[in-house]
Amino acid sequence: MPDMYATHAVTQLVPLAKELDENKVTPGVLGFIVFAVMAGGVWLLMKSMNRHMGKVDFEEKPAPEKTPAPPSTHQTT
Repeated sequence: MPDMYATHAVTQLVPLAKELDENKVTPGVLGFIVFAVMAGGVWLLMKSMNRHMGKVDFEEKPAPEKTPAPPSTHQTT
């Protein structure tokens, strides 16, 4: 008989649904849950990225200076 209670609850909500505008579309609870899960995932990814970037130790070394080539001893005429 638990099914009877569910159908009774649904029949009580039907008159409330008729009061809503049928032309209005809203994301509802499912849309909020999906958005919240995606936002939580992005937050966790950003937190992980910051942790990994903190481990990076990057110091750019100065470019090696070029030594001038010694003058050539070979002469061409």
